Amino acid sequence: MPKLSANGVAIDDTFAEAFGMRATAVVITAPNRKWARQAAITMTGFATSVIGCGCEAAIDADLPPSATPDGRPGCRVMIFAMGTDELQKQLLNRVGQCVLTSPGSACFAGLAGVADLKLGSALRYFGDGWQISKKFGGRHFWRIPVMDGEFLCEATTGLTKEAVGGGNLLLLAADNRRALAAAEAAVAAIGKVAGAITPFPGGVVRSGSKVGGKYKGMMASTNDAFAPTLSGVTKSQLGPGVNAVLEIVIDGETSDAVAAAMKAGIGAVAELGPQNGASRISAGNYGGKLGKFHYHLKDLLP
Repeated sequence: MPKLSANGVAIDDTFAEAFGMRATAVVITAPNRKWARQAAITMTGFATSVIGCGCEAAIDADLPPSATPDGRPGCRVMIFAMGTDELQKQLLNRVGQCVLTSPGSACFAGLAGVADLKLGSALRYFGDGWQISKKFGGRHFWRIPVMDGEFLCEATTGLTKEAVGGGNLLLLAADNRRALAAAEAAVAAIGKVAGAITPFPGGVVRSGSKVGGKYKGMMASTNDAFAPTLSGVTKSQLGPGVNAVLEIVIDGETSDAVAAAMKAGIGAVAELGPQNGASRISAGNYGGKLGKFHYHLKDLLP
């Protein structure tokens, strides 16, 4: 495969293929940063892939008190799903089980979209008739009594139909240490891009997959073409000296956010260079036949 390069890191002349998704966002606040992040981390647990989790979710940004509705530390959390009904279900389950339950928390709309998803307007029933409706500054809130005071929750949050899921980078390295260093650098850079998340653990995927498999009912199975231990027995995409591969999967509020995140990730990996990180960057696609969003690596070079 023809390659370009950046700071000695080979760049495959290929593209990442991504899909249209539905997305929403909420802002979670708490008395301090620790508890705002705890609620957000718990809410986004088991949300790596729609294949098995129903949604993909992660923290988009930490917010200072000056940027939240109630003047407390907060986090903006994004959630992605393939359809509106599933997104609504995941939103209510996760806020109800993970944010409502978290000490001192409050939850607000994090997105103004083309439609509204229920938030406090559905969770209010937990108040068992004691909940109070409040309208302030053109926004609607519910105050739900709980054992440490009240859970303040905005009635609805927005839905966008312009979200994109499945942007990705494959980072090929000489060993696990360098692959992980490259992945961590990419995730840190992507974390600075507004409206983009990396939903897998710490933003990194070791078990990259291909569509289907030889066993009945498998929607996805190991990406053997990029598995170093199989390089001698399969149609490998790895060259000499590659002994570890890690993937970064990116979801974005918009297509531009995914492109910006991929560019930031490539730049961070290139800056490390092959001696300290990845020796090659590639991307996963399905020949352009399944997803309408194509992100060519050559267009995203730093």
